[in-house]
Amino acid sequence: MKKPSLILFSILIIFFINFSVTFSAKLSNFISGKAKVIDGDTIKIKGNNIRLLGIDAPEKNQICFKKGESYNCGLSSTTALKKYVGRKVIECAYTEKDKYGRILGTCYLWKDEGKKLSLNRYMVFTGNAVAYKRYSKEYLDDEKWAKNNQLGMWQGKFTRPEEWRRKTK
Repeated sequence: MKKPSLILFSILIIFFINFSVTFSAKLSNFISGKAKVIDGDTIKIKGNNIRLLGIDAPEKNQICFKKGESYNCGLSSTTALKKYVGRKVIECAYTEKDKYGRILGTCYLWKDEGKKLSLNRYMVFTGNAVAYKRYSKEYLDDEKWAKNNQLGMWQGKFTRPEEWRRKTK
């Protein structure tokens, strides 16, 4: 009788340890404040760099093409995020950091009506970033919308930022 009870007790202990680790890993942390835009997929709040999770924007010096003309799509992406963020308070939810120590977050700005708008989604929806498919499928529909409506980078030809980084480093 003691042996089955001991096994059952051990299984319960393992279950509760696993459950508590899994549950605590899914709890989000929050950071909010006025944001400084670093580039099209990175902001800084209170000295913390925050990488917008699930999206990939062109690098600052990345060149794209529209109507046969080249333009700095990295600068365009950064400018679009700066205009969207403005001087508003931004709130980011996150659970982890990347290998560079940046917070990986989903960030929002609040409208007057109490509605929150995702910076991550906005950047992909407007064609100023692409869905970072390797890490998330969250913004695939937004990318499809931008592509179908020829918004942002989708107005011409570009190399996906991840591929561009690989080729230029």
